[in-house]
Amino acid sequence: MDLYFSPMACSIATRIALHETGMGDSTGFHRVALSTKTLDDGSDYYAANPKGQVPALRLDNGEILTEGTAVLQYVADLAPESGLAPANGTMERYRLQEWLNFVGTELHKQVLAVIFNPHAPAEAKAFARDEVAPVKFEVFEKALADKDFLVGGRFTVADAYAWFVLSLCGYAGIDLGRWPVLQRYFDALSRRPSVARAASEEMALMKPN
Repeated sequence: MDLYFSPMACSIATRIALHETGMGDSTGFHRVALSTKTLDDGSDYYAANPKGQVPALRLDNGEILTEGTAVLQYVADLAPESGLAPANGTMERYRLQEWLNFVGTELHKQVLAVIFNPHAPAEAKAFARDEVAPVKFEVFEKALADKDFLVGGRFTVADAYAWFVLSLCGYAGIDLGRWPVLQRYFDALSRRPSVARAASEEMALMKPN
């Protein structure tokens, strides 16, 4: 398999999942410059993924799978023994999808994507940070009040995606310290070997596009 990624973008959740399963060392990683939609060799990323976004996963049969939540579940299902996703058809699997959708739509897109969008008006950024984020993070805080992970009492791909979102809060002007449970959750996830390894690998690749 080959993962198309951009350093410290949401594709890092897939890198975390690959390290959790032990498949990280056998996966090819291809860095995408999102500002130019090119790969490190100068080739056109649109040729691999017409959507132009990350992550994209090239499967062993040559197919391209896109959209982060789909890619995460695919990786998890390749290694069911990892526990990264509950079995298909179970209520816990639907809970996983529930949280993947919450993190993706309510936190990533409604809050962080707006704040980091260079074309978004200042008023929109302020509204996302000061009005939307507190409501969404309060829901998140309450859900984790009595547990360490989002689903099934163990680390899943939902936690990998959530870690990415929380890792950007400081850069977005959101003080995670306002929500002690989320701060504890983030700190614990950051110490997880797969998360620490993925973060170290991608931070080392950070450079202006």
